[in-house]
Amino acid sequence: MSVAIRPLTLDDVPELARVLAANREYLAPWDPIRDDSFYTEDGQRRIVADVLRGSSSLPHVILADGELAGRVNLNNLVRGPFQSSSLGYWVSSSHAGKGVASQAVAQVLRLAFTGYDLHRVEAGTLLHNERSQRVLLKNGFERFGMAPRYLKIAGEWQDHYLFQITVENWLERPAPSA
Repeated sequence: MSVAIRPLTLDDVPELARVLAANREYLAPWDPIRDDSFYTEDGQRRIVADVLRGSSSLPHVILADGELAGRVNLNNLVRGPFQSSSLGYWVSSSHAGKGVASQAVAQVLRLAFTGYDLHRVEAGTLLHNERSQRVLLKNGFERFGMAPRYLKIAGEWQDHYLFQITVENWLERPAPSA
């Protein structure tokens, strides 16, 4: 399967809304509670327009064999001496467990460290989200802590494991496998 990422655009909104609506139940355990409008084209158009206007996020879509399969984002971008961001990603149920997320994360890390000149990328996962933890570990992230009640997911404040990778660790890691 061919996996690619590219910057998110407003042209992605119709397909993005369709994929999100089709995966609403699948993504619910990993997401905040979403208003019904989140899953509509109008709702996604507002969200995407806001993200594209901002300067603290570098949003990308994930394409699997040319089809929109999810998103991978560098969020909470901080420049200056920190040069850091938080990684977020999701893939549709039809692409889960096929290496799509691992490949997308590998590609966004390459951009983060060689194109966006970041020094550090961090990520958090729910304690029981072993699939996402495997994606991060496969890409050279190291777990460095646990944050109690870190994010409100599925309506509850939930603990998260915290992971990070620096450019130095990224350069030294073995090449990831799919």
